[in-house]
Amino acid sequence: MTRCDAEAQPVQRPLTLIMPIASVEDGRALRALLGHLQGLPAEANPVRVALTKIGTVHFARFTFLDGDTKLAVITSYDGSFDTYINEFVNEIGEVFDKILAHVSHPPPLPVSAHRQEFLRYVAEHDVPSIDFYSAYPELTVLDILALAGGGG
Repeated sequence: MTRCDAEAQPVQRPLTLIMPIASVEDGRALRALLGHLQGLPAEANPVRVALTKIGTVHFARFTFLDGDTKLAVITSYDGSFDTYINEFVNEIGEVFDKILAHVSHPPPLPVSAHRQEFLRYVAEHDVPSIDFYSAYPELTVLDILALAGGGG
């Protein structure tokens, strides 16, 4: 069904956003915030609700790096970078405001009032991938859900 062509650009895109945490206290606050969100039922977790509603995210995770001095947001998504980031601002800009309050040199907040600055911040803190493999380079999230019988 899919073409295995190493030269073809997959419809999916990687994002590896690495944000330096402002202080030890800020790291603790971020752990508490993300722990709280993770502890919510899926239907009450604003991040999970947004990911489902947006419908372009294959995978997403938060992880702490370098002894809790950096927070990484790692995702694989469909479509353009600008559209993807703007959808997140629309759906969960307030969550990003809470996260960014604890990083070094954040963009102006709230992100909903400073979209271009937030887009620039994410682009500047996105670590480029050396290589990006996709087992299904031509399938979007919506394609996969439709094939799996999960709508789309």
